[in-house]
Formats: sequence, structure tokens, C-alpha cells
Amino acid sequence: MTALFNFESLLLVILLVICTCTYARATAPGLIDRNKEGFLGIFFKFARIGERLSPYVAVACVVMGFRIMLKA
Repeated sequence: MTALFNFESLLLVILLVICTCTYARATAPGLIDRNKEGFLGIFFKFARIGERLSPYVAVACVVMGFRIMLKA
């Protein structure tokens, strides 16, 4: 089953994209900041979500990690 049809997998993919974009913006800001508009602007928005809501994103990652460990 693909991540688009499984809600838990979709949430995991979104969390990973948020964390990746935030890390990429912290290490190489020019890579994310030059694409603020258009289709690639979604990565800039994910990076902003990761920066501004970092405690909530961190809690969501920990909860998702425990959920995956207990599921297996």
C-alpha cells in the first residue's frame, strides 16, 4: 500500500519532509530560500513550519517513532 492511501504513512512522510526541509534550510539557507513561490515554494513552507512549530514537530516525531516501534 502506498503512503497516499495509508494515513499513518502519509503523516510519517509529511513529518520527514518537514524535518528534512528545516535541516536543509538551517545548513544551506540559499537552497530553500530562493524558491519561496511556485511549486518548489512548498519546501520553503515546510521549513517554516519546522522552524516555528519545532516543539510540536519534535513531539510528533517522538510519538510516531514509538508508534512504529510498538507496531512491529
